[in-house]
Amino acid sequence: MVDLTRSEVARLHSKVSASSPYAANRALALLSAIWNWAAKRDEVEFGDNPAKGIERNAERKRERFLNSEELSRLGDALREAEEVGVPWEIDAKKKGAKHTPKENQRTKIDPHAAGAIRLLILTGARLREILGARWEHVDFERGIIHLPDSKTGAKPIYLSAAALDALNKLPRIEGNPHVIPGEKEGASRVDLKKPWAAVTRAAGLDGLRVHDLRHSFASFGAGASLGLPIIGKLLGHSQAATTHRYAHLDADPMHRAVETIGSTITAAMNRSAAAKVVKLDKPRVSATLKGN
Repeated sequence: MVDLTRSEVARLHSKVSASSPYAANRALALLSAIWNWAAKRDEVEFGDNPAKGIERNAERKRERFLNSEELSRLGDALREAEEVGVPWEIDAKKKGAKHTPKENQRTKIDPHAAGAIRLLILTGARLREILGARWEHVDFERGIIHLPDSKTGAKPIYLSAAALDALNKLPRIEGNPHVIPGEKEGASRVDLKKPWAAVTRAAGLDGLRVHDLRHSFASFGAGASLGLPIIGKLLGHSQAATTHRYAHLDADPMHRAVETIGSTITAAMNRSAAAKVVKLDKPRVSATLKGN
């Protein structure tokens, strides 16, 4: 790696960018991180980093928030996939091949995969946090999963009654300490790619990422006006600025504020009109009294 030149890294970035701009940026970041790791150990100089100064591709934040209707479809698809199975997707190019599944065949997902997806929806936790959780970390009495380590260090994952119910329904595998066990003995599950693809396809939510569940959890909290500090603590954000991305979803305070301002302005604008009505009404009342 020490023989790499900036022009070579730039060509690599340009080549990968042609098909995947985001992947090109990740490759550049990885090269830079490896170099800086070596520099901290005095193997190379920080300033000689061959990834330094190469312009990254522009990226748009890919944040998607599920609404109530989409969440309902996801719940229906999750139950269907777990109980009876969802229709098997047949690739049109492979249709008719010898090993292609037959039409109308359904595929079921295992209870641990379904449980993991439910916990992701109900806690706003990161995928690795749920897959890496052990039963010894779960405090059922206090409703918390105490993670000794996460992206931001030690972290509590707070559990609602629904999340606790999802945990209680998960079968425990003897000899495996993980809440979401994997195929290898004593190991945790590695990913949720296949069950997630099956569920989102059945729900008509193509393109929805597992991480979008975390954004959706936060969006529902913001919509309920729980406050950004509380949402940040639930998500385990170490910086308040990270949570601020959800501020625009908290519409209730804005509605209350604009209602207060609007009422005040309307009252001020109608004050003179109200006074005129009072002046007009008083003589009429007097005249009526005199007449009686």
